[in-house]
Amino acid sequence: MRFLLYLTIAITAASAQQVGRNAVSSGQPLGKSATEKRILAVLDGIVKSHETYLSVPMEDGRALRLLTESANAKNVVEIGTSTGYSGLWFCLALEATGGHLTTFELDHERATRARMHFYNAGVDSLVTVVEGDAHENVTKVNGPIDVAFIDADKDGYVDYLHKILPLVRPGGLILAHNVEMVPDYIKAVTSSPELETIFYMQGGGLAVTLKKH
Repeated sequence: MRFLLYLTIAITAASAQQVGRNAVSSGQPLGKSATEKRILAVLDGIVKSHETYLSVPMEDGRALRLLTESANAKNVVEIGTSTGYSGLWFCLALEATGGHLTTFELDHERATRARMHFYNAGVDSLVTVVEGDAHENVTKVNGPIDVAFIDADKDGYVDYLHKILPLVRPGGLILAHNVEMVPDYIKAVTSSPELETIFYMQGGGLAVTLKKH
């Protein structure tokens, strides 16, 4: 019943989310380099033009960047590109680590918009956008993967986990968004002795799973 405990904690934290936001605010991120400022400007433009379709909130985007950069990730895989908003947060980290993002998107229009946003941010060389069914395409990824991010069809989370986990290096991270909507995924990542999972609920609900050494 461990996963039910985690789910209860996640839901409780989510209900307290707004209170936490009122108590503590980290404000807008500040760019250090010209490249960082350019990426942040494109992120801001996506929000202002309401192109954040099925994307992470800024709080989660910042968490993605922090986790990826602190892991010194070279190979990042994202399942669910949408319009590239979360991918740009990864690119903020990959600019520093010298890494690359491979991101999967089923919808052609969203993939096209994502490519445009990556180009406008000057990070298109850091990203490969793969169109099509990620359930099939993700198995073609070359490992080892340092960080994987799942934010696509919710009923497919466990399948994505099973397919990508063997490719993640020991000590690597598997991140999953909107986890309060996927109790079967929570059960999978909290009932395996090979994994250690915490939940970050300041934004839209992010499970952070470590693949143990």
